[in-house]
Amino acid sequence: MNIKKEISAGGIVFRTIHNSENGDRIEWLTTQHSQHKGWVFPKGLVGDTNSNEKMEDAALREVEEEGGVKAKIVNPVPVKVFYSYTWNDMQIDKTVFYYLMEYISGDPKNHDWEMMDAKFMTASEVISILSYPSDRQAFDTILKENKL
Repeated sequence: MNIKKEISAGGIVFRTIHNSENGDRIEWLTTQHSQHKGWVFPKGLVGDTNSNEKMEDAALREVEEEGGVKAKIVNPVPVKVFYSYTWNDMQIDKTVFYYLMEYISGDPKNHDWEMMDAKFMTASEVISILSYPSDRQAFDTILKENKL
């Protein structure tokens, strides 16, 4: 079996909902993939449309394309995860760099065709809905390293 290495970048995006009565709460952007139906964080290949694309630019672009929102990177040190899968008799070894991002504007309903759904949810909802161990690992790391 042939092996292909891929590098992707994406974002773990939060927004703060201000509520004077119950206190502020943080919500997280998650997306449901159209093809495999799994719940994931938005991410995609670095340099797939521009060979000189920077990792951070790819992460911001993918969040906007797949998640429908604009965000800003608030921690320049990404969380790195690895996983492998088979696609058309090819083993794909993927490295994903996830940046912690804060929501700026937009609506998750404006996601692209690659996703069938995108929405904000609480941390406990995210933990219960994420489909893959690598995304749960990245989320756990983001929460611990950034004290969120």
